[in-house]
Amino acid sequence: MMIWANAVLQGVLLGGYYALIACGLSFMYGVMGIINLAHGSLAVLAAFALYVLAERFGVSPFLGLLVVLPAMAALGWLLHRLVLERSRRGDFLMPVLATFGLAIVLDNLLFEGFGANTRSLAPYIGTLSYGAWEFTDSLYVSTLGVLTLVVAVLMLGSLQLLLTRTQLGRAIRAVSSDPDTAGLVGVDASRTGAAATAIALVTVGVAGAFLAMRTTFDPYAGSQELIFAFEAAVMGGAGSLWGTLIGGLVLGIAQNIGAQINPQGSLIAGHAVFLVVLLARWYAGQSPIRFRRRRPA
Repeated sequence: MMIWANAVLQGVLLGGYYALIACGLSFMYGVMGIINLAHGSLAVLAAFALYVLAERFGVSPFLGLLVVLPAMAALGWLLHRLVLERSRRGDFLMPVLATFGLAIVLDNLLFEGFGANTRSLAPYIGTLSYGAWEFTDSLYVSTLGVLTLVVAVLMLGSLQLLLTRTQLGRAIRAVSSDPDTAGLVGVDASRTGAAATAIALVTVGVAGAFLAMRTTFDPYAGSQELIFAFEAAVMGGAGSLWGTLIGGLVLGIAQNIGAQINPQGSLIAGHAVFLVVLLARWYAGQSPIRFRRRRPA
């Protein structure tokens, strides 16, 4: 019984990471109707930026976030202005194709710059990378895992408060619902969309930091992270921030229980639960993803 309790507990901690990595993906879809296929690659880009600061300049990854997060916000602003805003004027699949192309470009640029070797920020965070609270011989809690879960909850809660309690959040929701009407009441749809993308990429930067601290990564690690983020976001209801947390927890618990049943069953169990939830939502008449058709600007 204790083994299964530990599996569930570790699954909750893993689910916190999945919720964190899915946060920006869910936010962008919820407020802009865009599925960002470059999401995982952008997280890996942030991870490499923190790695360079730590390896070459001796900057702690946590202090490095003070440099990387503003840079990610600026990148998000440019991404919206140069790619997303223009692609949304076409067919509803154009932003998907545009971000898919961006992911390929980022992956190959990172490969050209850093090669195929794996990296990790674990050596630069001291005992946090392996520290744990041990309750019994078979029940323990990772310090980094708890921190990841706490950050995920705080980030999702902060985004929820931003959308519901601030003027910027109300503007973002107005543009998301009807950009033309929002423009009639003085909301700059272009600037608001750029701000939303900048916020989303800040969350991606945080996710990239925890990706690099908890495991190894390489230039092509983004595709796998995108899959986990997509599954967590869809299981919780794409666009729902608190649903993203629930989806991440379900995915993490499923993977850990699958690993207990069979050492090779971790990913299979996660994908299986995702498909079950997907089919259940579909048969219940709740399409997990609805593409939003927008009129050309």
